[in-house]
Amino acid sequence: MLLTISIVNWNTTPLLEALLGSISRTAPELECEVIVVDNASSDFVAEKMREKYPSVNFIANTENEGYAHGNNQALELSTGEYVLLLNPDTEVTESALENLVKFMQEHPEAAAAGGKLVRPDGSVDRSLRSFPYPGPIAWEFLRLSRVFPNNRLFSAYRMDYFDYETVMEVDQPMGSCLILSRKAIETIGIMDEQFPIFFNEVDWLYRAKQAGFKVFYTPDAVVIHHGAGSTKQVPKQVMSIESHKSLIKFYEKHFKKRLSPISYYLTIGSIKFSRFLMELGD
Repeated sequence: MLLTISIVNWNTTPLLEALLGSISRTAPELECEVIVVDNASSDFVAEKMREKYPSVNFIANTENEGYAHGNNQALELSTGEYVLLLNPDTEVTESALENLVKFMQEHPEAAAAGGKLVRPDGSVDRSLRSFPYPGPIAWEFLRLSRVFPNNRLFSAYRMDYFDYETVMEVDQPMGSCLILSRKAIETIGIMDEQFPIFFNEVDWLYRAKQAGFKVFYTPDAVVIHHGAGSTKQVPKQVMSIESHKSLIKFYEKHFKKRLSPISYYLTIGSIKFSRFLMELGD
């Protein structure tokens, strides 16, 4: 099998069906398998979906076990030379899947590549980030990235200066559309489930870079991203707090022994203080 497509669904079944339709329309000749993991959605009936989409492998969990766990279920069943992680609130455009596979074939040093995400109105969804090193995170908390969006120093984390028509080696493309190589999966392993919703792909990509692989962005694979299909069902403040918790876990896992104690604890302290302010507003 050339390509496995992994989709984790939670209460976004109408969007999921639109995505499945776009896959069948745009890649009829591509050798691929589609695995959908549903995390106990209220709008998902496995029997009906299997009847409607017989070529899709549906896994129906009885509980919401998180995005990372759902993708791990698909990764462990996947047989493709490449595995494409797609959020259910996306739709693939003509040639997007073929171009992602072609890009990976032409870049054997790549662990992963992200496609170009666009909103339904055609505007670019700015989906690239650097790794959350102390400097870029500090500029975010101090809002300097918002004051100087085109400055490469202050906007290092969100990369607001980036030209989304350029192929480039990057740190972390958004997991909404992220293709992984089988070689990297076998080398690095699956997703770390201590990051159930946020930072799981960031952790995986960071591990890939540490193992000597490269990560790329390519504009030649265009994917429509409706945005926040699942997360908007939960209060924004709750999601922000969860994101802060995952960022702290990321620092504890990867940076505690790499940074000086002053840099580490100042950064952790600022993240915790930001989370505290959010919890106060709850």
